[in-house]
Amino acid sequence: MKLQGAIIAAGRGERLRNSTRDDIPKPLVMLGGEAMLSRQARAILDAGASSVVAIVNSETARIASEKKLVIANPPSVALVVRDTANSMETMLALGELLEPGWFIASTVDAVIPQTELARFVNESRKKIEECREKNLAGVLAVTRWRGEAKPLFADVTSNGLILRLGNRQTSMVTAGLYFLSTRVFDYAADARRAGLDALRRFLALLIERGMALDAIELEGSIDVDEASDLDAALAAIRKMP
Repeated sequence: MKLQGAIIAAGRGERLRNSTRDDIPKPLVMLGGEAMLSRQARAILDAGASSVVAIVNSETARIASEKKLVIANPPSVALVVRDTANSMETMLALGELLEPGWFIASTVDAVIPQTELARFVNESRKKIEECREKNLAGVLAVTRWRGEAKPLFADVTSNGLILRLGNRQTSMVTAGLYFLSTRVFDYAADARRAGLDALRRFLALLIERGMALDAIELEGSIDVDEASDLDAALAAIRKMP
């Protein structure tokens, strides 16, 4: 199974910018001596993707150019500049850039231990190969809710099937990492007609439309939204082998 990689990084990261002194886009925030976007691209390639497409906004591209930051290494990493209206539109833009098949997508701020990222990819491949009769459309990484603000809760059955995604509190929340079929883009028009404006709402729509999505629980994942998250991520990285 050929696996493509993608990074959703076109947002401004307002919460992180407001809680740090450096007024720069989240993809360019340094983490362990490396821009978050560069780190995420390397991690996805190391996990088995043959290539990575990263979507950033024009501000990120401009500042990276001005600071002469190397945030992508062609030809394995392609940087695409799009000023999208929201996170859903960033995801849907991937439908124009990826070949039909399977891809692993991540938000730029999902810091996940490399061993857990590799496990997620391997177990997702296995689930898909074993569940062809279920017509599995993808797998979402989930983690235990630890009180973070604005989580996307996942209602998961004992055998790993996601029943619904939304605001109703459960023990599991999504972790910003997705192993998906490009068939999900078949619902782009439906999502736009419904006026959806966020990736989380698009994922919920897929389930409502009958697409089967499974969940794999990860350990040690950190969603970097504020300065305290950045400190926690840096501490976690220093402990990684």
